[in-house]
Amino acid sequence: MKKISGRKWIGWTGAVAIGLIISLGFVTAGNEERNFSIVKNLDIFYSLFRELNTYYVEETNPEELVETGIGAMLESLDPYTTYIPESEMDDFNFMTTGEYAGVGALITGREDYVYISEPYKGFPADKAGLKAGDKILSIDGVDMKGKRTEDVSNKLKGPANTDVTVTVERYGQDDPLEINIVRKAIQIDPVSYYGMVDDKTGIIILDNFTQDCSRNVEKALKDLKEEHGAEKIILDLRGNPGGLLDEAVKLANLFLPRGSEVVSTKGKIEQWDKIYRTSKAAVDTVIPLVVMINRGSASASEIVAGAIQDHDRGVIVGNRSFGKGLVQTTRSLPYNAKLKVTTAKYYIPSGRCIQALDYSHRNEDGSVGYVPDSLITEFTTQNGRTVYDGGGISPDVVVPYDKYSNMTFALVAQQTIFDYVNRFVAEHSSVPAPEAFSVTDGIYGDFTDYVTALDSFRYTSESRERFKTLKEAAEKEGYYEANADAFETLEKKLDVSVSEDLENFRDEVDDLLADEILKRYYYRKGAVKYALQDDKVLEKALEVIGSDSEYQGILNGTVLSHAGDRRQR
Repeated sequence: MKKISGRKWIGWTGAVAIGLIISLGFVTAGNEERNFSIVKNLDIFYSLFRELNTYYVEETNPEELVETGIGAMLESLDPYTTYIPESEMDDFNFMTTGEYAGVGALITGREDYVYISEPYKGFPADKAGLKAGDKILSIDGVDMKGKRTEDVSNKLKGPANTDVTVTVERYGQDDPLEINIVRKAIQIDPVSYYGMVDDKTGIIILDNFTQDCSRNVEKALKDLKEEHGAEKIILDLRGNPGGLLDEAVKLANLFLPRGSEVVSTKGKIEQWDKIYRTSKAAVDTVIPLVVMINRGSASASEIVAGAIQDHDRGVIVGNRSFGKGLVQTTRSLPYNAKLKVTTAKYYIPSGRCIQALDYSHRNEDGSVGYVPDSLITEFTTQNGRTVYDGGGISPDVVVPYDKYSNMTFALVAQQTIFDYVNRFVAEHSSVPAPEAFSVTDGIYGDFTDYVTALDSFRYTSESRERFKTLKEAAEKEGYYEANADAFETLEKKLDVSVSEDLENFRDEVDDLLADEILKRYYYRKGAVKYALQDDKVLEKALEVIGSDSEYQGILNGTVLSHAGDRRQR
């Protein structure tokens, strides 16, 4: 056998592997140790896969085995480097373009069936008569019982202008309904709502950074200014997970003058390093601007908010953003698969990297939590204000983050509100307009009766969970036996009462109940209109933008802001 870099050749499959990686450009001159390691490990993987396929006691699924291996490999890198098989390309394309061909409805899985959770207004499902709460029994005669949400979604999708027949069960109707729908190209508007929130202030809510989203925001901005007389603008990026980097640059360009730096990227391959600047004249460089963010604002949302903050172009209000400062590039793989691979980090104009530097202190939702001082570096904005890196964008004005109770989480997780509203809609042909709607005592009392009558509704309070931990520690350390009576008394006092907790947490349950009800009668825009009437973050944004002295003081650094709160959770 020949030698490579002084090591013995490892098998005939290595010849295949070395030929393959040379042809693909993986072997580089002057790096023999690394080249040998690549060949060796590819050979091991191929041999292991072959042995499993030949000798494992049961038949294996080669595709599942490889996808599991790929998933585990990529999981060891970062959360955003992912493999996209051909079967998931439709979902991937929808995430980046906002467009697909289908019926235009959100669906959700429940036990053995999938339900319609929200038909989009004016799209095929809505026009054909599908409603939220409909249980999908069959599609084109194929039984959907036991099917995954992904399987049902794939059956509903298809080429534009083709028919699909959906058989559903609807609350309050004895017989199943057979609904014929003509599929269409579905383009979801990323601007879910825009309008005036007071006489002088307009709001634009952007849900994601899909293709051409900046053009939609521009149309909304111009309409608010020219048709509604908006003199101030609030851009709502809360819960916006990001998307296309180019769209973030174009959106920032609406408010920043031509030539302004928005973001730069730096990675291992130097020729991919780039500084992104605005390339056109802005729509408006002086209109007072507030950008609202929260822990769900990530990636492109953070680029826009960070560029606005670093150029002192507007005030950021809300909670610290998610902390995703990694750039992904999509690479083609054989058999129509894709690899979305992290190729660079991005840096906003002050020099900050938004990527969280410490993965060990994440919140439950993955966003940035506590950031140790040792991982913090100080930067300055265009006006000389102090800002910090370490993960995410810290708002200039922080609004305390609302945390839902265990009761509310249980109502959502078990889809109890969804089920109740199915019954409510069957019994009420209409409700007042969003601006006049409220969850009355009568509605809430009926909901309480519905929940307390359910044998299936289960939850535990946070106090009860902590008591369980205390009890286990006491048993381990020998304190429980000597204080058993006290523990038992406390345990009884901590027993949850569904009816009492529904009353204690009515404020937060009210909001979710109203949201689900209004979506059924007035679609998503109606629910948004209602929510904006009692929105603490929006209230603070209006307060800031309504006071010229406070607004300008924050941007000039003469009014203390919270952007320097380095460890904000």
